[in-house]
Amino acid sequence: MIVDVHTHYYPEGYLEVLKKSEKFKIGTDSSGRSFIQAQGARIVTLTSPMTDICERIKAMDDDGVDVAVISLSTPNIFFAEKSLALDLCQEANNDLLRLSQVHSRRIVALSSVPLQYPELAVKEMERALGLGMVGVTIGTNINGQPLNLEEFAPFYEAADALECAIFVHPMTPAGVSLMYEYALGPLVGFVFDTTLTAARLAYSGFFVKYPRIKLILAHLGGAVPYLWERLNNGYFAYEECRRNITERPTEYLRRVYYDTVSFHEPALMCAYKTVGADHLLMGSDYPHVIGNQKQAVISLKELSIPEPEKRKILGGNAADIFKIAPRA
Repeated sequence: MIVDVHTHYYPEGYLEVLKKSEKFKIGTDSSGRSFIQAQGARIVTLTSPMTDICERIKAMDDDGVDVAVISLSTPNIFFAEKSLALDLCQEANNDLLRLSQVHSRRIVALSSVPLQYPELAVKEMERALGLGMVGVTIGTNINGQPLNLEEFAPFYEAADALECAIFVHPMTPAGVSLMYEYALGPLVGFVFDTTLTAARLAYSGFFVKYPRIKLILAHLGGAVPYLWERLNNGYFAYEECRRNITERPTEYLRRVYYDTVSFHEPALMCAYKTVGADHLLMGSDYPHVIGNQKQAVISLKELSIPEPEKRKILGGNAADIFKIAPRA
């Protein structure tokens, strides 16, 4: 069974709300494609499979993907004011849940939560998981605020008690106003926002406080595998980097799961040699224009690693985390 843990879907009602938001604009590029813009920079290019589930399932058939884990993509729910946040979140979650019920052999869904209002986030997480959603997705930042803020603790405590899987996906990255050229927001900004988030969580003691959360980092963890030993050097060099933890930061980052949205063999091998096959999950970032479902599968099948480990990465690990039964 091949499971793609990093795929996205936008309910039509959600997009209509987004079009009316003052924080984002829907533009059209020179190729005629619609895109979401934040602070003058492109953050998402909209494609038809983002709203057409039949087209998506056909692509899964063509590319050899058995099960897709769908989630709402950037900018998620975090831009919404309190009067709108819970209703919009529940409406989006209900739409994704409905798809996972209608296409139960092919689709499972992650819930969104309005983490900018932690008490509402707890309420929606518990509701969504109780209805059958398989985990939660949150941003690498919440309206520019880092994930390790103490105000988010009630949500993490509840998620830890539920041993919840949390997929951390980039939001509008810090410094995005400098990324208006060359689509640098998604190409560069997203992966470095993930890297910043991983480092902050490791040094802050997040994994000490919430050891039962199954945290999944998008895009191969950004630059985390590449910067592995540099993060350890910080632990020894700076007192503030060991104030909240008793082990090297990489001992905590080794417990995290990393999706394989890279498709570059040396990068995949770096992650494999750093965290091992047990902590890698196949991901494609489909149907974003820079995602590639077919290449995601091929890049893993061609890795020079033992076949049992390859099967874990392609779907076995995800099946265990999200409790996905084998599909006929």
